[in-house]
Amino acid sequence: MKKKEDDEKTGQCQCEHGYTRRGFLASVGVGAMAAIATTSKLSSAKEASPAELSAEKAVVVTLLVNDRTHRLLVEPRWSLLYVLREHLGLTGTKVGCERGECGACTVLIDDLPRNACLTLAVEAEGRRITTLEGLMQGEELGPVQQAFVEEDAMQCGYCTPGQIMSVEGLLRARPQPTPAEIRQAVSGNLCRCGTYPHIVKAAARAADLKAKR
Repeated sequence: MKKKEDDEKTGQCQCEHGYTRRGFLASVGVGAMAAIATTSKLSSAKEASPAELSAEKAVVVTLLVNDRTHRLLVEPRWSLLYVLREHLGLTGTKVGCERGECGACTVLIDDLPRNACLTLAVEAEGRRITTLEGLMQGEELGPVQQAFVEEDAMQCGYCTPGQIMSVEGLLRARPQPTPAEIRQAVSGNLCRCGTYPHIVKAAARAADLKAKR
């Protein structure tokens, strides 16, 4: 009993495991300070260095898209795909693998098919960019688009914009391609529905429509 009274006077309770209230509170305080110090270090580590911050500063670029000039404020890391869709509203260019393997984001840059996901927006400055929307004449479909409809060269349709742009690029370089050249031209465009025979037919039909126009 005397021991308990002494403990109450001193504010210390010697328990069976050798801990005291004062010792416990002291250890909790040390742990809290350690946690705060660790959090502070992590926060400091997350802060970007001046060099990293300057690399991400937005720059002004002028893009010629579908014969229209657009002056935009972009970050150097933004892809052409992102800028076309999110800043210009040209959603005909599809987001697929985003690593240059599926071809869904194919556009023409100076008449050559390119993966927009692998092209930085700043790289495209001063170049002539053509997207799916740029093939239309008002509300009228372009020859390649019309040929894809006529030959039923689509099922789910997600890969179709990229397929059309690859065929358009081919026909601008070779107005009358062979079946082998058509297959080669769309070899970088994946179609999970497997409509490749119809795509080849559509490309040949588009060549005829372009010749008539």
